[in-house]
Amino acid sequence: MPNTYTGTDFQPEDLQVAIVVSTYNHSITDKLLTGSLQTLESRGISTDKIDVAKVPGAWEIPLAAAVMARTKKYAAVICLGCVIRGETTHDVHINTQVSQTLGNLAMECEIPVAFGVLTCNTVEQAISRSGGAVGNKGVEAAEAALEMMGLLRKLPVAKP
Repeated sequence: MPNTYTGTDFQPEDLQVAIVVSTYNHSITDKLLTGSLQTLESRGISTDKIDVAKVPGAWEIPLAAAVMARTKKYAAVICLGCVIRGETTHDVHINTQVSQTLGNLAMECEIPVAFGVLTCNTVEQAISRSGGAVGNKGVEAAEAALEMMGLLRKLPVAKP
């Protein structure tokens, strides 16, 4: 039987977590933030161990996330935002760059960088994904960050 590693039984009591949240489409992102905070607190991370950085829009999320991740203070960075398609392809350019940059940041810093940035076609889709019929992607991003924090603590480390 192979060794199997999971992070599902992780107890994160003393870890610090950063959240970067866009204030653009705040009626949506406020709900994502609330979902993330409630999830972290329910799993044992006290509010004094959570730092929240509010940025103007989704485009600014990667810079704030990078600055926070590179401090080595945080066990994870949760990124929350909402980009809704408009009349042009502006959303495609934002979504592509933000997702690629955050993925690269996770690899560079070797910490979970959770992607809770909604990329929706309509406001209705965003509402459904921020506590409506489809759930709350802020909750899902926090759950993914928690699981990955646990997993990374269990994986074997390369020895020189």
